[in-house]
This record gives sequence, structure tokens and C-alpha cells, in this order.
Amino acid sequence: MVSRMTLRPVLTALALVLGVLFAPGIGVVSGATDAFAVSKLTHSQATARFSSSGVTWSSSGGCSNRNVATCTSFDQLNLPTAQGAQTLKSATGCALNITGGTETGHASGTYSHWNGYKLDFGKTTCLTNYIHGVFSYIGLRGDGAPQYQSGSGNVYADEGSHWDVTYYNCGGC
Repeated sequence: MVSRMTLRPVLTALALVLGVLFAPGIGVVSGATDAFAVSKLTHSQATARFSSSGVTWSSSGGCSNRNVATCTSFDQLNLPTAQGAQTLKSATGCALNITGGTETGHASGTYSHWNGYKLDFGKTTCLTNYIHGVFSYIGLRGDGAPQYQSGSGNVYADEGSHWDVTYYNCGGC
């Protein structure tokens, strides 16, 4: 018979292992493309993060209203998406300017701009060279955009005038 003194540490260890395996975004239950509940940011929370990391943003409409397609909004941006932009800035050392956030007007879907998973970055030689040199080419997207995948699983699509980035996680933050 197993005594309580030896059973308790075993059950505690089992509970810790199961907690890790079934935590959102971690372990064998979740993959890079499995959706899970994430913390959402307000526009001001996201811009504070970006400012502190030297990431800039711009809007063709000069606004941040989520319901106006010409604005650049970060309302309802996923925390890992904001962290992913910060990680990208830190890793590349490139100037990063966000030109698209969670505003209306982008393609729909689970991993969409509207749902907080995507950001658009203005194209620069520095950023493009980094993506081509460090990330793996994974083929063309359905619309013909070349795609590159980071080691953490985030996907960078070259849409011609900008990089459309899908953040499944924070990119190693």
C-alpha cells in the first residue's frame, strides 16, 4: 500500500505536469495555429508598449478608430501580437512602422487583423533582408504572397507594399 507521505509528492508533480501540458499555448495539446484565449489590449496600452520599444505607427487617415478602414487601431490587439512586434524590433534593430492593426477593412478569419493576431509593417530594406536571411521560406499564400516563417511559428507574408504578419505567439519574448 502507498502511504500518504509518498503519494502527495507524486500527485503534486502530476498536477504540475498536467498544468503545463494543458495550459493555453503550451504543451502537446496546442500547436502554433491553435486559437486560445489571450489578453486584449486597448489602443493606448499597445501604443505605450510600442513607444517604449521604438516601434512607430502611422495611419493614412490620421486616426485610430477601429471601425474606420483608413485608421490604424490597436483596440483589441492580442498581447502576444504586441509583444511579437517588440521582439521583432529588438531582434532586427530595424526601424519598424506599423501601418495596419485591428481596424476594419482587412480579410476576415480566425487569425485576422480584427481578432488581434495580425499587424502590417511598412517595408524597409533592413526588415526585408532580415526576414529573407533569418526566417524560412514556406511558399506562396493563397493570394500569391510569398510567406516566411520564424522559428517560433509566426508567419510573415510579403504583400508588396508591406509585410503582413500573423502572430501566433510573442516570438520568444
